[in-house]
Amino acid sequence: MSRSILVFFGSYRRDRQGIRLADYIVRQLIARGDAAELIDAKAVDLPMLDRMFKEYAPGEAPPAMTELAAKIRAADAFIFVTGEYNWGVQPGLKNLTDHFLEEWFWRPAAIASYSAGRLMGVRGNLAWHPTLSEMGMVVISSALAVGPIGQALDENGATTGDVGAALDASFPRFADDLMWWADAAKAQRARQAPPY
Repeated sequence: MSRSILVFFGSYRRDRQGIRLADYIVRQLIARGDAAELIDAKAVDLPMLDRMFKEYAPGEAPPAMTELAAKIRAADAFIFVTGEYNWGVQPGLKNLTDHFLEEWFWRPAAIASYSAGRLMGVRGNLAWHPTLSEMGMVVISSALAVGPIGQALDENGATTGDVGAALDASFPRFADDLMWWADAAKAQRARQAPPY
């Protein structure tokens, strides 16, 4: 069964290594038979949050926001690929995410984190969990953590060395967990309308 998965990435840094992980995830999902699309906050380039999508009159939201809202509503699940900024979330990814609310409801989310060091961005991962839950997503228990990112994926996105081998070994369970919840949520939405 093909599912529609959006993979969100939020670094605005000049020498972004985490984009390699986001691209890896998209390629792996496609290889499994799902439809996956990378949503790069830097490429979407929404302004700092001034008004949420729902606060615009119909037809008045910026085109990039309207297009992304439709993609979010149509998706079966989400993966948030995040680095760790001072024990917290990436501001670019947070800003992108906060432009929407109801669009996220009743779908599962997964978190993949990375860092240049040995902690693999797990503190950023932990910071995202309650945020995504508050926004109406069910956050799966499996997490993907990669670090040092520079030793896991080369500039072409191919896994390398022991860190890359660990990523290849852990990705299937991470994806299987998310897809189980995506299928369950989709079936339930078809069976019964969400309560709000």
